[in-house]
Amino acid sequence: MHASDQQAEAEKVGLSLLPTQLLLFGNPKAGTPLMVAKPMIALDLPLKVLAWEATDGKVWVSYNDPNYLKQRFSLSDELVKNIAIIAPLIHQALL
Repeated sequence: MHASDQQAEAEKVGLSLLPTQLLLFGNPKAGTPLMVAKPMIALDLPLKVLAWEATDGKVWVSYNDPNYLKQRFSLSDELVKNIAIIAPLIHQALL
C-alpha cells in the first residue's frame, strides 16, 4: 500500500489544496492475471482510493467500482473477483 498526501505535495510548490489523500493498493497475485488478459487495465492498477475534503468540510471517499472496471475492460466474472474486495474493504474501514 502507498499513500500520497496531495495536499502536502501542493504546498511544496506554493499551492493550496484541501486535505486530499490518494491511496494505492494491490496484490500482484490478484492484479497480474487481469493485466495478462487486458493489458490496458494497468491504467487502473494498483487499485486507487481517493479521500478528500470538500469546501463544506465533508469528507468523501471515491474509487472505481469493480463493476465499472469490468465493463470498461470487458473483464470476465472470474477476473473481476480478483478486485471485488475493494468495496467491502472500504465500507468496513468507514464503519
